[in-house]
Formats: sequence, C-alpha cells, structure tokens
Amino acid sequence: MRSFHFSGGRIVKTGIAIFLTATICLWFGWPPVFAVITAIVTIEPTVSDSIKKGLVRFPASAIGSAFAVLFISLFGNSPITYTLAAVATILVCYRLNLHAGLLVATLTSVAMVEVIHDDVLVSFFIRLGTTTIGLLVSTAVNMLVFPPNYRKDILKSIQSISERAGSVLEQTFQTILFDSDANRQEEKLIVKKLVTEVRKTEKLIHFQRDESSLYPWVREREAELQMAEKQLLFLHNLEFHLDALLYIPLHKLTWTTDEREIIMNAVTELANDLKHSVDYDHEKHQCQLKNMTDLFWDNSKNITASDALRPTEFPPEFTILYELITIYDLVDKFFDPESVKIEKNVEK
Repeated sequence: MRSFHFSGGRIVKTGIAIFLTATICLWFGWPPVFAVITAIVTIEPTVSDSIKKGLVRFPASAIGSAFAVLFISLFGNSPITYTLAAVATILVCYRLNLHAGLLVATLTSVAMVEVIHDDVLVSFFIRLGTTTIGLLVSTAVNMLVFPPNYRKDILKSIQSISERAGSVLEQTFQTILFDSDANRQEEKLIVKKLVTEVRKTEKLIHFQRDESSLYPWVREREAELQMAEKQLLFLHNLEFHLDALLYIPLHKLTWTTDEREIIMNAVTELANDLKHSVDYDHEKHQCQLKNMTDLFWDNSKNITASDALRPTEFPPEFTILYELITIYDLVDKFFDPESVKIEKNVEK
C-alpha cells in the first residue's frame, strides 16, 4: 500500500508538471521538450531534494547547451558534434561535481544539436529559459500538489517490523526448544527481510526530516520523529540479536521439559508484546524477565573455568538465554510510556 501511495502520487505530480511546463513554453513560443525533460527528473521524493538538485541541474544544463552551441558552430550537424557535445558535457559536469545534473545536461546537449538551425546564441538562451521553467514548475508542483508526508508510512512500517519480529522470535524459539533439526533458512530469510524493511524506514525518516525546513507541520512533529528514530534503532538491535540466535549451534540442550515450557511461555509473551504494542504490560514483562534471569544464572553455574576463558565454547543454553534477556531489555525500552503512542497514532 505504501509503495502504491508513493508511486501514484509521484506519477500524478509528474503529469501535472509536464502539462504546465509544456503549456508555459508553448505560450512563449519555445520548444517544450527540454523543459519537459527537466521537469520529469526534478520531481524528487522530497521538495528539498528537488530544490537542491535543481540548483545543480541548472548550471549543468547550461554547460550542456553551451557545448552543443560550440560544436555545432564548428562541425555542423554531424556525428562528431553529438559525440563531442556529450563527452565534453559529461567530463566537465563530473569534474565540477555536478553529478545530479549530469544526465539532464547530456540529454540537453545531444538533443540541441538536432534543433539548432539559426541563431545559436538565441538558441542557447532559450534553452536556459526552458530549463528554468522546467525546474520552477516541477518544484512548485512537488511542493503544492500532494506535499510529501511520510509520517503514516513511517509509523505503519515500524508497527509492521515489530509484528514480524515477534513472529520470527516465536518461530525461532519453537525450533530451538522443540525442533532443533528443522531447516532454519525460512527464519533467516525473514530476518533479512526485516533488515531491508528497517533500511527503507530509515530512508523515509530521512525524507521526512528533509522537509522540516519547508513545512511547519513537520517541525511541529519533531518529537514524534525522534521517537520513531529511537524505536527504529531498537528494532535494528532486535534484528541483530534475532540473527545471532539463528546461528547458535544447537547441540543436545540440557533443559528439562518444564524449563523449555517456561522459556517458550516467556517468548510467547514477548512476541505478543511486539505484535500488539497497545496491550503492553510492563509489570508482566518484568515478571517474565525475572524468570529468564533466574534461569540464566542457574545455567551460568554450569560454566567451567575453561569455558570462561573460551567464550566461543559457552554452552548454547547460556548464549540463548543471554540473547533472550537482551531482547527482553530492548523490548522494555521500545515500549516506554511515550513510544506506546506510536501504534495509536497510526490510525489518526
């Protein structure tokens, strides 16, 4: 849903920018193709990106236009003109660090060779004018039509990552405690997907923060954005510990059936906390954490002095409980009184 919302809005904005840009250029009697190309590439995910990259694309387009004028004056409309105009534009833009404008500048340069037939100087300034129109129109459309707002996407993504983390946690411990011979590739694949989702959400937060200088409503929600960043950090750490659990070698575990049930009950409660944050019960969480801590210390008594000198040879029970207790601590921080509001805000 998020992908459709983002792509759909951007398509509509691109269409509006193209129509307005072409209309203005035709009103001036200028060929709209160069302005339309500029308008298409200037619709960025954020308005601030449109402005920043627009400031790069304008001089880059000017460079491309200048080279087209220069080489068509020297060689006319010939293959060498296209080649030199494109190569020279790429080299100069690259040397001047105008990377964001390199594509537009190169396209402008080679396209101009075909349309310059009379006064090359007039053609050059017309190209600057059409480029300016494309930049201004597309930036204005990006700012005013469906202004970028990633707040709900961020909150929904955090909620989704939390729910999926709860599911994979429960599935992982089901395998560890009761089916150690099972293939764990599916769980590893889910954790990789969690990593990808975390990266996407980080990008959305970056987009939202970029808009803070342009939209007052973004600045007003800075505290909420900081909380989302904090929660995402906890989820990233949670994903790290889930991944660590998947690579613990599972030899014959020494836990009794009762101990396994205690651990599985604690994991189920933890998974439910992640799946249903609004029902989080801090006292119940602390009670389960104490059970895990007691079991951890009971298991640690079985570690010999030689094991302590070789941490990589710790019993798997010790390592598994350590990771589980660490995850419990992370979840407790994830669901502090302020951050529990995140899921409720998703529906607003």
